[in-house]
Amino acid sequence: MASIKLKGDTSGEVIISAPSVAGNTTLELPATSSTLATQNSLGVRNLIINGDMRIAQRGTSVSSISSGATYNTIDRMRFGVNSLGTWTQSQSTEVPTGQGFAKSFKLDCTTADASPSASDYAFFNYNIEGQNLQHLKKGTANAESVTMSFWVKSNKTGTYTFELDDNDNDRSISKTYTVDSANTWEKKTITIEGDTTGTLDNDNNNSLRFYFWLGAGSNFTSGTLQTSWQSTIDANRVSSSNVNLGDSTNNEWYITGVQLEVGTEATPFEHRPYDMEFQRCQRYYTNVYHNQFCAAVYEPNGDTRTQVLPIGTMRASPTLNPSSYSAHSINLGVSGNSVNTPTATWNLTVNHAGNNYYSIDTNQNGAVAYPSGTSVIIVGAHGVGTITCDAEL
Repeated sequence: MASIKLKGDTSGEVIISAPSVAGNTTLELPATSSTLATQNSLGVRNLIINGDMRIAQRGTSVSSISSGATYNTIDRMRFGVNSLGTWTQSQSTEVPTGQGFAKSFKLDCTTADASPSASDYAFFNYNIEGQNLQHLKKGTANAESVTMSFWVKSNKTGTYTFELDDNDNDRSISKTYTVDSANTWEKKTITIEGDTTGTLDNDNNNSLRFYFWLGAGSNFTSGTLQTSWQSTIDANRVSSSNVNLGDSTNNEWYITGVQLEVGTEATPFEHRPYDMEFQRCQRYYTNVYHNQFCAAVYEPNGDTRTQVLPIGTMRASPTLNPSSYSAHSINLGVSGNSVNTPTATWNLTVNHAGNNYYSIDTNQNGAVAYPSGTSVIIVGAHGVGTITCDAEL
């Protein structure tokens, strides 16, 4: 009689008798300190898009940042600062060795503020749609814990605060981590227990967000750090021991490999294909490039012609920015022919869009000799133009 043996590390083994099978087979499971994820893919388990910092549609570097909370470079990653120094934000090639990362998010303090005022702050932030979080079962008796893991590097050692914030119910929880060694990549893991109060809205709005606090004034540090879920009180959000990354122009902070997942253990970072991650980023922000527009029909009285142009489905109707067209005249030529010396200039207006299209209105400005009803092509006279579509949370 043969057997099939299931073998653990120190917890014994289970033997299943198999009388009709010849020979013995042993299936050895991973050690209890590991997880099955080290052996198998578990699908899309990371709740963070672009956690390896590869995608940067807006550009790779922005300097002189001293106020506001905006998406400046790396997609989905938001930097907020209020009068706590001046910063350069960039996409860096400085990464932990041997972990499969090619890019990181970098902050460089360029003007220091060693004595922040009460309302000053600096943070790194990420926002998540509620409809992507329903499996957390937040607000129920079965609420899931989540684990944040990431790689961080800074010359500024000491205590930092990580905050997870329920935007729908104004509840939050904060934990601390330490940068132990200067200028050394370190992997950090933070587990947040499930919250049985406050369900998350099942929609496309900002429901859950996290903050890596890099410095804060007394408005955020003067209370008792709320290390369990509770109603958000500003004074309790940041540890009183939190470093001030803005206290010297020597200070830099890098992060990559950001992963938020269900459970109490961190699994290896989920390296997703570039095309998958890029398309997911385009749900929130995309650039549209044009150097030639669709055919229109010319009318000598200058009637407006509208062209509806598709974009990939975005989170919501985007904010459109056609400001890069300010130096682009739109020229008129007969369909089927190359555009000669401009025969007319058309005014251009980009209209508010649905979540998967936008429209361009063109209105002729200047007399031309073409008869009414002539088919024309509208072309950007000064090269490729750009329209940005922004549906960020």
